[in-house]
Amino acid sequence: MPKVAYSEEDRQRIRSELVKTGLELMSRQGIQHTTVEQIYKKVGISRTFFYSFFPAKEDLIVEALYLQQPRVLEYARKLMNDPGLSWREGVWKFLHDCCYGEKKGIAVLTIEEQQQIFKRLSGENCQIFREKQRRLFGQILECFGIASSTERISLFTNLSLTAMVIRRAVPHTLPFFVPEAMDETVEFQIEAITDALEAMKNSSSI
Repeated sequence: MPKVAYSEEDRQRIRSELVKTGLELMSRQGIQHTTVEQIYKKVGISRTFFYSFFPAKEDLIVEALYLQQPRVLEYARKLMNDPGLSWREGVWKFLHDCCYGEKKGIAVLTIEEQQQIFKRLSGENCQIFREKQRRLFGQILECFGIASSTERISLFTNLSLTAMVIRRAVPHTLPFFVPEAMDETVEFQIEAITDALEAMKNSSSI
C-alpha cells in the first residue's frame, strides 16, 4: 500500500482532532480509563501515525487540558449568571462538579497522572503549564467576583485541587482513607472552600 502524503494543513487538522477527541473521551470516562488506542481509532489513524504527533499519552493530556481551560471558565461564568442560583450555590456547584468531573464532562488529573506529566514536562513547559493553571484559577476567582492576587490564587488552586485529587485517590492510592465517607468528606471540603471564598469576596470584591 503506498504511503499517504499529508500536507502540513492535514497534519494540523489531524492533531487538533486528536486533542479534541482525547478531551471528549477523558472528560466522559476519566483520563486514566482513556487509552491512546481509543483516541487514534476514533480519529481514524494508525498507532504509528499518532505517535508522530505525540510521543506519549501524557503529551496529549497536557494539550487536552489546555483546550479544556476556556470551557471550564465559561462553565463558571454560566453558573454565576444563573438567576436560579445564589452566589454561594453557584460556587458550590462549580467546585462539586469539578470534583466529580467525569459525571459533568470535566477532565481532572489524578495524583498519579500529575506525577507522570510532571516527569514528562521540560522545565520550560512545566512553567508554561503552571502559568496557564495560575491564569485559569485567577480568572475563576474574578468570575466569582473576588479580586485575585498571587496569594489568593495559590490558596484557591491548592484547596480546589486537594478536594479533586483526594476524591479520585480513594481507595486505590490512599487505601487507609474511608471510602464510605468520601462523598461527605468532599462536601465538607467544598463547604470550607466556599466559606473561604465568601470571606475573600466580602473583604475586597472586584
